[in-house]
Amino acid sequence: QMSVTPATTAGMQVIMTEFEKRELRDVSVETTGCIGMCQQEPLVDIIRPGEPRITYGRLTTADIPRIVAEHLVNGNIVAEKVIGRTE
Repeated sequence: QMSVTPATTAGMQVIMTEFEKRELRDVSVETTGCIGMCQQEPLVDIIRPGEPRITYGRLTTADIPRIVAEHLVNGNIVAEKVIGRTE
């Protein structure tokens, strides 16, 4: 699961393009309102079964392909973009 806040049209388009390119079908994307971390936006949460929730912040559209490939697909956290972790 991937949560995005705030959802910009460009950012959401990059995410959906990455999912289509990689033929990811068992993934859900949810948009959320402010979660009190406005200074860190835009945010992306990656929630993989059995693993902690990882929150990435201060992202650009250029960061999305790497996060999808490295974390969502391969399970490798992109440490330099992490702003939070929930066990």
